[in-house]
Amino acid sequence: MSRTAESIVAFNGHFARELAEMALPWKGEEAPNPELLVLNEPLAASLGLDPASLHDSEGLQLLTGNLVPQGATPVAQAYAGHQFGWYAPRLGDGRALLLGEIADVDGRLVDVHLKGSGRTPFARNGDGRAVVGPMLREYIVSEAMHALGIPTTRSLAVVATGRSVQRESLQPGAVLTRVASSHLRVGSFQYARATGNLDLLRRLADHAIARHYAAAAEAEHPYLAMFQAVIAAQAELVAQWMLVGFVHGVMNTDNMTISGETIDYGPCAFMEAFDPAAVYSSIDDAGRYAYGNQPLAAEWNLSRLAEALLPLLHDDEEQAVALAVDSLGAFRRTYSAAWSAGMAAKLGLSSGPDDEATSALVDDVLVLLREGQVDYTSFFRRLGAAARGQADAARSMFPDPAGFDAWAARWRALGPDADVMDRVNPVYIPRNHLVEEALAAATGGDLEPLYRLLDAVVSPFDERPGLERFAAAAPESFGSYRTFCGT
Repeated sequence: MSRTAESIVAFNGHFARELAEMALPWKGEEAPNPELLVLNEPLAASLGLDPASLHDSEGLQLLTGNLVPQGATPVAQAYAGHQFGWYAPRLGDGRALLLGEIADVDGRLVDVHLKGSGRTPFARNGDGRAVVGPMLREYIVSEAMHALGIPTTRSLAVVATGRSVQRESLQPGAVLTRVASSHLRVGSFQYARATGNLDLLRRLADHAIARHYAAAAEAEHPYLAMFQAVIAAQAELVAQWMLVGFVHGVMNTDNMTISGETIDYGPCAFMEAFDPAAVYSSIDDAGRYAYGNQPLAAEWNLSRLAEALLPLLHDDEEQAVALAVDSLGAFRRTYSAAWSAGMAAKLGLSSGPDDEATSALVDDVLVLLREGQVDYTSFFRRLGAAARGQADAARSMFPDPAGFDAWAARWRALGPDADVMDRVNPVYIPRNHLVEEALAAATGGDLEPLYRLLDAVVSPFDERPGLERFAAAAPESFGSYRTFCGT
């Protein structure tokens, strides 16, 4: 083993050992001319990695899956999933590899995972590769989500492979290195249940408890406690998406984690003009995963997890179903509480979630935003200035300001705290036109727009001179927006 492979970090292979039936040993496709496009040095340091070691040739081989680090057992993970409501019993990592787990500087175990590392036996008709644009999109958006305080998988690096990949045209290939608490998904449990192997299902649940919900192990019914913890984590996660206007775009069960982290930034986007029907995915023609449908989609996915877990919840199926249904009832309560508290904070109000005046203000302002096609992010940030007595910037966003004036009078009467508002309402998000501008430039070899955008979105709440264009809505010429998964 080379010096770099031994010294970069100590890897482990818990998933590969403990759940061998769901782990197919594999190796990444050779990258003929790897080039580091972007490296998340703060994340690398938090993982105990020396960033300098990832810049040299052996570091790049590690980041593309061509060098297997000491202790690692690279595997393609097996999972199933409902995709747009249709069940697929065998999906799995068709273009990805789990290198293994490492302990970060705080001793927490995390996965190191590659995306775009080449075909695996799960690839079906795909080529197993990824291209620069979508991999950089995931880097930008996942790091923006982290900066917003939203649980997410994170991006460590994007490496160009030096190989052209055929999509609509020939495009430069790339590999993303992703870090997560784990890559266990609702689809992982669907796969284990479908095998009919109860021992595998139980071991998968034990693995999930050990990784994410240690307290569940001490509960009277550990698997039920785990299920309830996943429900709470996902309810709170989706509420946070809704509060910042994030649209995931492809909320299939194989894209919902057990940990409660956001995963798989394919056809995703941040909503600009407020619209509950906002859809940005090129493959979501029916709007299944529209902005306003995301809470219901999450609840539906958790029902599929419940079905997979039934044999672990009780020996009697009727009683298992009753326990699952009762537990699922907590989703809407938890989501509603998180959403209400978050919206009160966005309005600078200390009122509780059951406060009728605050609830009415939230409902009414969302109607005003929808009817006026007002930019969601800019409005709430400008509302902070209105709380300081400078309402013109927010008021000017409405075609007919009279409705806003009446609403604002009721809102100001409750004494909003502008400082609280500025801590939760971002100035900068990955604006869709800026993301596309950065990706197009990077695909052509110019990384400066990418770096400038990243500089803005990783400090989303701190307004800085010279970054005005990163806070501005898209020009009218940008038109309607669609994103693609990149496969």
